[in-house]
Formats: sequence, structure tokens, C-alpha cells
Amino acid sequence: MRPIVVFDCMVFLQGAARPGSPARQCLALVDNQKVTLVVSPQILAEIDEVLNRPKVLRRMPALGEHAAKQFLRAVYSRARTISEAPKVFQYPRDPKDEPYLNLAMAVNANFLVTRDHDLLDLMQ
Repeated sequence: MRPIVVFDCMVFLQGAARPGSPARQCLALVDNQKVTLVVSPQILAEIDEVLNRPKVLRRMPALGEHAAKQFLRAVYSRARTISEAPKVFQYPRDPKDEPYLNLAMAVNANFLVTRDHDLLDLMQ
């Protein structure tokens, strides 16, 4: 059985924009069916919104509206989508991280992949 993973939004952003990045290597694990990626509609919506921010598009010219849409379609086609994760964990320090934590708990994910310090601090 493949490990179940949840990636935070920055993994998707960096993976889409930087071909040689560690984030892209994480996405390659999904492409090569080494892990099972799980997403939710809420997470897909955040990825779409972030990938299309004017500031992001200026800083990461490899992204464009067409590339972002194509990337999102690829994620959707390769991931297992859970319609809604129960809200069992509240994180007042950064409520935007709650969907990732709740999804990871709902699917018993083996890994929540992030570089977000708010999430990483939970390990302490």
C-alpha cells in the first residue's frame, strides 16, 4: 500500500513554478505512483487562487494562466479527492492551515508535507 500524503499549498506552488525544486520531486512521487495524494475542493480552490495571483505570476514567469490551469487539472486527475474533511482541529495561530490538518487527520495521512513554520511547530 502506498503512503498517503497531503501537501500544503506552497508545495503545489513551488512544484508548479520550479522544475528542479524539492517540491517538484514530491509531485513526481505522485506522478510515479509512489504515494497517494489526497486533496479536497477547499484545498484545490486555494491552489487555484494562489497560482493565479498577479504577484505570484510576476515572480514566477514559468506560471501563466494556461500553465496554472493545466497544472491544477493534473493535480485533480492524479489525486484522491475527499469532498469534505470533518473540522476536528482548530488552529487559531493560523486558521488557513486547518483544512490541511483536518484533511490529513481524516484520511490518516502518513505525511503532511510542508515548509510552513506554523505547521512545523506542531511537531514540538
